[in-house]
Amino acid sequence: MPGRRTSAQPTARRGVTPELIVRAALEIADRDGLAAVTMRATAEALGITAMSLYHHVPTKDAILDAMADAVYAEVDLFGQAGADQGWRGEVEQAATSMRAALLRHPWALRLVESRSAPGAATLRHHDTVLGSFRRDGFSVPATGLAIAMLDSYVYGFVLQEVNLPFDDQTSAGDVADQILAVHGATAYPYLTEIAADVVSRPGYSYGAQFGPGLDLVLDAIGRLRD
Repeated sequence: MPGRRTSAQPTARRGVTPELIVRAALEIADRDGLAAVTMRATAEALGITAMSLYHHVPTKDAILDAMADAVYAEVDLFGQAGADQGWRGEVEQAATSMRAALLRHPWALRLVESRSAPGAATLRHHDTVLGSFRRDGFSVPATGLAIAMLDSYVYGFVLQEVNLPFDDQTSAGDVADQILAVHGATAYPYLTEIAADVVSRPGYSYGAQFGPGLDLVLDAIGRLRD
């Protein structure tokens, strides 16, 4: 019996790769949240023991680093898309794709910019976006400010988007009406106005505001080059 257990463990370890570990961790986080990603849970998803997992990754932090990098790897960078679009088209594409990746993995909001050991996809993403600004005439200080503005908008918008108290099944107008019914429409006239003229209109979507808002941010960033 001891001999059979010893021979089975290396076989299980040989069937596990870093890519499979990251994929299993991503699936756990997408389903149950980032807190559910543990060494034990990841190992169980792969059909191995937690101790066996340590043959492939040294710590949970290493898994989190790889997960953050996997999210960045999903972003469609303009360098991968073909023709030169100029800084504005390139940055718009990267920002829009980054939002889409974060919506697929909402848990990643607290993770992607917090890692002290970023992976190749993360570094490539940042270097490519920085290069778009620099190649098109932005100074180094202006590029630094542009990145801060862009990231603040994208991450802030998604943070708001994933925490709103309505979704496809519950309309924004219904939620607004419930709030105003409790507190009274006359007590908060400007909230009542925006609820009636914007939020309660048929087809309203908070997510649809991303593109127009991004245009405003890019207009402001463009002035940094001038």
